[in-house]
Amino acid sequence: MEHAFDGQVALVTGGARGQGRAHALAFAERGADVVLCDRLDGSPHVDYPLATEEDLAETVRMVEATGRRVLALRADTADRGAMEHVVTSAEAEFGRIDIAVANAGVSIPSPVQSMSSGRWDEAIGTNLTGVFNTIATVAPGMIARGYGRIVTVSSMLGRSGGPNMAAYAASKWGVIGLTKSSALDLADHGITVNAVAPGNISTPMIHNHALYSHLRPDLDNPTPEDVAPVFESLHAQPVPWLEPFEVSRVVLFLASRDSAHISGIVVPIDAGTAARVTG
Repeated sequence: MEHAFDGQVALVTGGARGQGRAHALAFAERGADVVLCDRLDGSPHVDYPLATEEDLAETVRMVEATGRRVLALRADTADRGAMEHVVTSAEAEFGRIDIAVANAGVSIPSPVQSMSSGRWDEAIGTNLTGVFNTIATVAPGMIARGYGRIVTVSSMLGRSGGPNMAAYAASKWGVIGLTKSSALDLADHGITVNAVAPGNISTPMIHNHALYSHLRPDLDNPTPEDVAPVFESLHAQPVPWLEPFEVSRVVLFLASRDSAHISGIVVPIDAGTAARVTG
């Protein structure tokens, strides 16, 4: 796939770090110009630090080092107007968006019986409404051009439940329904819409003090080694977490011209955990 995306433009939301950075760099290395957006702001409802301007600048540097062009914007995907501005700016800069990866997301663990409305709204706003806003704003241009590849990011918890994960699981289940319905709405226009469902991916979403302490409340300062067995128990294969590029490989295929007649599917990248659920 060395030149698979020559001449194309790929939008990646939540592109400042983690999976978003891996996807953006993978597209650039294969010939695409890249549009990045990230909220670059903390939230009182998220227990770990979110991406910073420095994170986004580093992703820009990495993309530019491949020789590709990049447009980086500050935008919260939960804000429809902000996403309309991203798409308008991208089309003004590059002429179009061929590929959109709705990657932005947050993890907000909390038992349903004590979850605040603010934490619920944050999870649904970022993880589900943000995906809707991404699809809704890129679709008109793709329809006009008769071509598009949209990849959404669900989760292994988009196909199962989990303790303390009601809001996250609800949002990621919703992403799957949104993806399948969008695939049908856009099927006549040369546009595919598919989802990936990652397991534990080695990014700041799982590697942070708040989650480590939640998983190992018996320890004052748990380390990655302390929490690895807990993460491993969530997978079927005996690995605690996967590297971001393991997800990028699947994203690349779903975003390629070769996937023209694959739409409305969910691809798990979860170390075999999908074997535990139906569908």
